[in-house]
Amino acid sequence: MKRPSILIVTGALALSALVPVTSAGPASAASPTGGATPASVHGPLATATVVGHRHPQVLSVGGAGAYRIGVSLAALTAAGHIDWVAPGCGGVVHAGATGSWAGVLVLAFRGGRLVEVGTATAPPRSPAGAAVGMSFAELEEIYGRRGSLIRNDAGDAGAYLVRVGSRVELFTGHPIRPGVGYFQVGPASFVERNFRQGPAC
Repeated sequence: MKRPSILIVTGALALSALVPVTSAGPASAASPTGGATPASVHGPLATATVVGHRHPQVLSVGGAGAYRIGVSLAALTAAGHIDWVAPGCGGVVHAGATGSWAGVLVLAFRGGRLVEVGTATAPPRSPAGAAVGMSFAELEEIYGRRGSLIRNDAGDAGAYLVRVGSRVELFTGHPIRPGVGYFQVGPASFVERNFRQGPAC
C-alpha cells in the first residue's frame, strides 16, 4: 500500500489551517448574506473558526449571541457575560462583553435592559452583509430602498439608517477616515434618537 508523500500531507494541512470552518446554529440561524427576516433577527449567532480563534459574524437588530435586545444586565452578569460596567448619562449603563465578543461589542442598558449593541470592528456584519470599514455608497448598494442617509438634528454628523420594524441598524462615520466607523443596533427610540438628538446629558 502506497503512502502519500510528506509534501502532499504537509500542503493539505497548511491549506486546511487557512480555510475557515463555519459552524452555525440550527436552520433559524442568521445568515451573513441573508435579509433581515424573523429567523435572522431571533436566531443564534454564526461564527467562523480560524486556527483556534472564534470570530463572531452577525449582529442583527435582535442583538447577537447572549446579548439580545431586552435582556437584563443582571441576567447577563450572573451568567458571566459582562466584562466591565461604566455608568453613562441619564441612567444609561455601558458594558463590555466576554468570550468571543470581548473587545468586539459595546453594550448599553437603560432601566437595566439591553437597548443597544454596537461595534467598531468587522466582523461582525449585519444580516445583509454591511460592516464597519465600508463606504456609505457600499451601504446604499447593499440596502437600496430599505435604508437612507440621515443627518443629526445639529446638522454636523451623518449616518446610514436601516429600519427593521421598531428597531434600527445605524452606521455612523469614522473620526479620521471616510466610511463607516461604528455599527449599532437596537430600538429606534434609543439608537436613532441618541444619534439625532445626542445623549440625554
